[in-house]
Amino acid sequence: MATVPFDASSDEQTTGGSYFVSNYPPYSFWNAGSAKTALDVLAQPPAADTALGFYLHIPFCRKRCHFCYFKVYTDKNASEVDTYLDALIAEIRLYAGLPVLGGRKPRFIYFGGGTPSYISTRQLGKLAEAMQQAIPWDAAKEIAFECEPGTLTEGKLRAIRDLGVTRLSLGIENFDDAILKANGRAHLSKEIGRAYDYARSIGFPQINIDLIAGMMGETEENWKECVRRTIELDPDSVTIYQMEIPFNTTIFKEMKASGQSVAPVATWGTKRRWVQYAFEEFEKAGYTIGSAYTAVKDPAKAKFLYRDLLWRGADMIGLGVASFSHVQGVNYQNEHEFGAYCARTSRGELPVYRAIAPTPDERFLREFILQMKLGRVSRRYFEDKFGQDIHRRFEEPLRTFEKQGLAVLDPEGIRLQRAGLMQVDKLLHQFFLPQHQPQNGPLPPILSA
Repeated sequence: MATVPFDASSDEQTTGGSYFVSNYPPYSFWNAGSAKTALDVLAQPPAADTALGFYLHIPFCRKRCHFCYFKVYTDKNASEVDTYLDALIAEIRLYAGLPVLGGRKPRFIYFGGGTPSYISTRQLGKLAEAMQQAIPWDAAKEIAFECEPGTLTEGKLRAIRDLGVTRLSLGIENFDDAILKANGRAHLSKEIGRAYDYARSIGFPQINIDLIAGMMGETEENWKECVRRTIELDPDSVTIYQMEIPFNTTIFKEMKASGQSVAPVATWGTKRRWVQYAFEEFEKAGYTIGSAYTAVKDPAKAKFLYRDLLWRGADMIGLGVASFSHVQGVNYQNEHEFGAYCARTSRGELPVYRAIAPTPDERFLREFILQMKLGRVSRRYFEDKFGQDIHRRFEEPLRTFEKQGLAVLDPEGIRLQRAGLMQVDKLLHQFFLPQHQPQNGPLPPILSA
């Protein structure tokens, strides 16, 4: 397997395109012609001992962030939101009778977006009640809920807690008003502390804070202040993303219109250095680094089952417009337009839009690639589940990583060094099959330690 040459001196500018690896094979290989493979697998009973979870997509926001690449809507009124929730409930009821559930109860529920906390308490209660009736989640070990601070009141947070939410994730991103405004965020700094204090007083078992390294206008001084204020809040976990500029973002559209090829955000080297600084500060404050993106106060208490089970092959059914699913090894996506999604569910149809049925080798690669993002991979896990020795299969790139100070190999498996962890999404392309390699030019360079 060929390896990409390393360039320790380069500090590549951020340009347009996706960097974060969230699935395999890549989405560009999913197609409408394969949608039937998803419907076929849903009509079959599940494989033994396969965990089940649900993702509910709430695609509404007060504003669209300039860096946002998700399917979100900022122009829907209360009646249209109700129409969407009715469609979502109809989809939930369709799944409740399918053989693929096999009597299983979900291990995790994830309310994502968009902004789930955008909808009213009444709408949230209606959705949760309908789902509980169709697919009870009383056995769920984790119920996660994403929030935008400016949408939260004490009353809404109490309603969210009453649903049984165990993991509340606050999309703070930055603490500086000028930077929040420049990047199109709907909330301001004064709303952060208020929302956080409300959440703490109500007693959520886990509160997570999201930050983004490298936002437009961000400086070294600002980033250090964001880290300091996060530590001061003392959340149970912190998630840090490095700013990327996918092609469907407002930032990229403005770059294209003005003829710019370089995004007005920090370079990749700067973003990696800032994340490394944050991780070091969190470790000094007693946190443990749990992945390329997360710091956790107490790993014994603050879990993230949505990630950990999904990256080990669990079934996850994505509900809502444009939602992604992974069921019995098949990847598929729902209709990606509001009207088409609502119309199909109202007709009693599963709104599957496109899919891909990975080969056994691609299923192995999917789990290996995703688990690499944890920073440690078990050799025995892949031998037992797939009959693959990861040391032998990936001998050339792994030895190169080891020589460059990016990873350590031992009889138990692979452990990424901090330098490797900071750029793991770039490293992952070393393990893609040739036909799945990026076609849109080079990704940011791999930097040695």
